[in-house]
This record gives sequence, structure tokens and C-alpha cells, in this order.
Amino acid sequence: MVRLRVVALTAGFAASVGCCAAAQQQDVIRPKVVIVAYFEVGKDTGDRPGEAQLWVERDHLDRVIDVPGMTHAVRVKADGSEILAVVGPGQIRPAANLMALGFDKRFDLRESYWLINGIAGVSPEDGALGSAFWTDYVVNGDLLHFIDPREMPADWRDGYYAIDKSRPEEQPRVAAESAEDVRTWPKDEAQINWRGTVVQMNPVLLQWAYGMTKEMKLPQTEATRTSGAKYKGFAKAQAAPVVSVGANIATETFWHGAKMDEWAHRWVVYETDGRARMGTTSMNDSGAMVALYALTKAGRADWNRALLLRTASNFDRQPEGMTAEQSANSEKHAGFTGYEASLEAGVCGGGQGGEGDCGGRGTGGEVGEVAVR
Repeated sequence: MVRLRVVALTAGFAASVGCCAAAQQQDVIRPKVVIVAYFEVGKDTGDRPGEAQLWVERDHLDRVIDVPGMTHAVRVKADGSEILAVVGPGQIRPAANLMALGFDKRFDLRESYWLINGIAGVSPEDGALGSAFWTDYVVNGDLLHFIDPREMPADWRDGYYAIDKSRPEEQPRVAAESAEDVRTWPKDEAQINWRGTVVQMNPVLLQWAYGMTKEMKLPQTEATRTSGAKYKGFAKAQAAPVVSVGANIATETFWHGAKMDEWAHRWVVYETDGRARMGTTSMNDSGAMVALYALTKAGRADWNRALLLRTASNFDRQPEGMTAEQSANSEKHAGFTGYEASLEAGVCGGGQGGEGDCGGRGTGGEVGEVAVR
């Protein structure tokens, strides 16, 4: 299983940051890692879990700190080495919450690593329920033009097109070799375009995380197998879940259906000048990453220390024999077919001894711990 333990960075990847005095003995909390989740269903512990609860319970994030401007209290480990922030939903609230956290003087996040961890939709073309995707690019699917398909020109495939264009997929998207041309972006650090609609995650950190987890066995249930089997002709949907790399398209509209799935794939390719392929769909990551970029510019964080992991809880389109409406309404928030599997894929085990079933092994050997310092 993907096991994201926040203990110490694997030897050889990053330099030591020195000894770790107990946070409660310091005036300022300097976490090694910040976990970012987007929602919790009810309480942080003891009931049906959302994205935060397994982290809180298994990593013993027992201390509670209210931060002015944030909509959910921050959870903190006793020694201050790990904190968790619930910042969603949507795109706007994550940005506002993370800015509030970043400027709270009780926290020094300049040398913290960030693990943004949430469930997501997946296309049957790209993966099975329970699959995990390390995100290489975040693509905003909100800031654009839209004409209702009932009124768009007959030769258009959809009604979406770039804010500065006059038709879908108009070329050139940007001037070739310009700073906005994603193909020119360096591959050793995070990048963002001037509108904030395309973010490249730090490729070096991303590839390290993927290399550590790519052979790991992910949880699969009878329900997720049955759901995947409905997608005839989609080999990845019917296979076991795996760890992959792929882009996330972030939209505040929770869309569903084959036509929207086709648009999303095209939009990711278009906006990244062919550099990325869609992996997952969600509602939040543009806002979160724009905030981390702003905090970096302000000297309050370092977005080159951020990883983004999305795990598939539901398919983003209908299978053969169902309408888009039937498929969409058969799934409910926090009750998706792959909900439990996707939560476990994102975080498994706790403490040094482990709470819960984290005994899976990948073909590459013993299941390791992705440790972020």
C-alpha cells in the first residue's frame, strides 16, 4: 500500500536539517511536514473519516490550534514535527486558508515539506478506483471562456476555449519559446504561468516520491473491482490499482460524463503544450498551489518542497449502458465506490509500530516509508 509516513527523508535525497527539539518547548512550531487535506466529514477523530481523520488518528496529531482566518483547526503532533491543515472545499477556500496558516507567526514553514493529499475522480482511460497519482502538473479548468453547446458553432467539439482566444484549442496557444511555453520550463523546480492556471510541481521531488512508491500494492475491494468491470474496453479501469504520475485538472464544478471527460483530457494537453496527460480530476489544487507560490514569494514557505498525491475514489464518466445522469447520481460525496480504498491508498499505518493493515509489499521489495523531512 502507499505508505506515507512523515518521519525522515530517505538518506541521500536531502541534507540533514539538524536535531529536533520538542516543539512544545519552542515559541514557534517548525514542522518537518505539513499535511494538507481538503475536507473532513464530521469530527477529526472517532467517526466516518474524511481526508484528514486517518492522518490525525494514526500519526497522533492530538494538539489542536485555532488559526485566525482558517475554517478548520490545525492538528499538531506533540513534538511539533508534523501538522495537518484541512483547507477546502473548492479553489478559493484552500488559498485563503493556506495564506492564513502561512502568515500565522506561531508556525515557521520555511523549511517544511508539504504533502497535499486528497481523493479524486479518475477517467477509466487512466486508472482503476484506488489508484494513486503523483501530480506533475495542476491545470485550472475554471478560468476560461464557455459557450453553451446548444449555441456553439457546429464544428466545435465543446464550448470551452482559452480566455484570450476565440475558439477551442486555437494555436499558437502562446508564443513559442516564451516564458509561458510550458515546453521551455526547467525540469528541476516548480513553475507557474502568469495567470496561475498551470503549475508544474517540482519534478525532482516528484520523481523521488514516485520511485519510492511505484511498486507498492494498493488496496482493492470487491466493490471497486465490480465497478471497474463495467467499463468494457478500458483496460486500466479493469486492472488492479497502481501508483502513477499524471496531471490534475482542478475545477470548482463537479462535472461528470463522457463528453466532459474528453474535454478534460484535451484541455490538459492544450494548456501544458503537450507536456502533460490527465491523471485525476478534483476541485482544489489550483487554489492551493497558487497560495503556496505566494507564500514562497513572501518568504513564508517553499513550494519546491511540495508533493501532491491524488487517489481515485470515483470514475469521472459513465460506463456503457448508463447515462451520465444515472452514473453521476449513483455516487455520493463521502460515499463513492472507491472512497475507503482511496483514503487508505493515500495514508496507511501510523507511528513507528503501525496501526492498521500496512503489510503490503511491492515487486521491488519491502514496502518502504515515504518520509519527508
